[in-house]
Amino acid sequence: MTQPGTTASSTPAPTAPTPPASTAPADPRPAYAAATSWVTDLWSAVRSDQWDNRTPCTEFDVRTLASHLIGTARRAVALGSGADVFAVHPVADVFDVDTYAATVAEAIELWADDAKLAAPVTVPWGTVPGAGALWGYVNESLVHGWDLAVATGQNPEADPEVVATTIEIAQRFIPAEIRADDQVPFAAVVTPRPQAGPTERLANWAGRPSDGWVGRPSDGWV
Repeated sequence: MTQPGTTASSTPAPTAPTPPASTAPADPRPAYAAATSWVTDLWSAVRSDQWDNRTPCTEFDVRTLASHLIGTARRAVALGSGADVFAVHPVADVFDVDTYAATVAEAIELWADDAKLAAPVTVPWGTVPGAGALWGYVNESLVHGWDLAVATGQNPEADPEVVATTIEIAQRFIPAEIRADDQVPFAAVVTPRPQAGPTERLANWAGRPSDGWVGRPSDGWV
């Protein structure tokens, strides 16, 4: 997930803090399936006149955001197959929902091997256990789902239980203090609104501002 005004780096970031085995992250695979299913539903509801809409991720309009979501899913596939994630461009050359759904299904199948959750992998935010990396893609799916939802006038709140666990993982593996490094693709943490829902708070942790996107009487989401 890139910070506003940047593109995902092709250079590995410094190693992120790795928790001891006794506090290793929970299995991310159910959350990945739930998050990507939510994104698929949002994507399927995008109208043809909304593809040029701007999004909170300032370098992306809705069309390019969709292409980036496919790129993100392809990176999850690369990690699951043991390939170099940095060899996969973060923005795909297509933006159709069927490609996204098929890529996600491939990633879910590849991550079925439990051993992959403990194996160390390198991703744009550091070197972490496989489970931490896949949680990163849960986080990215939910935050970009929020981007997509607010840009197209849809409900921007995903399953609160999935989001609550994702926030805990994001705070451990993508802490606020590493944002100062130029190679870490996350903006500074944004203080949430008092009335922000869980997904909005997760987006704020990723550096997304709420101002101008939520809380407007016209959009129905407060």
